[in-house]
Amino acid sequence: PPSLTLRGFDRRFKLFLLTVVLFTLGNSSDAFLILRGQERGLSVLEVLGMLITFNGVYTMVSGPAGALSDRLGRRRLIVGGWLVYGLIYLGFALARTGWQVWALFTLYGIYYGMVEGTARALVADLVRPAQRGTAYGVYNAAVGLTAFPASFIAGLLWRYIGPAAPFTFGALMALLAVGLLMLWLPGKQDIPNSFQG
Repeated sequence: PPSLTLRGFDRRFKLFLLTVVLFTLGNSSDAFLILRGQERGLSVLEVLGMLITFNGVYTMVSGPAGALSDRLGRRRLIVGGWLVYGLIYLGFALARTGWQVWALFTLYGIYYGMVEGTARALVADLVRPAQRGTAYGVYNAAVGLTAFPASFIAGLLWRYIGPAAPFTFGALMALLAVGLLMLWLPGKQDIPNSFQG
């Protein structure tokens, strides 16, 4: 039976998985973004509009981003998306008004569109075809298991340091993940489907 183990996987997949875990530690629940908007004065209806706008941007970006990852490489698009994330989270930390949070949350859809599908495509590129099902299971388990401590850390930072602290932490973790991804998966790994058999 299949098992969620890293045994037999290529080293590049393991390193990518580690960078994703580090990034996810700074990627707390989006509920904190909504709380930030409310803390900066957005009403319930305005928050609803913010969510609708975010989904629209994500939908518009995700298709072209997939095509771009085929042309430019998965790693480059993920690096770009994580940098966008870091800048947006820094913006959330510095935001002074609800409308600034609204604008940043709209741009947050760009990050989602760039990275969500591309990261899964890179998983497929870094493992052999016979390993892909297990690799997706390991990837999803790693992200899911890291999501809880990420939100726990964000909650502690919000409570004991201040509302800006979780977003500053998220931005720093994104920059750390970018640096490690560029170090561990150099540009030559941008070739799609590096395993063909």
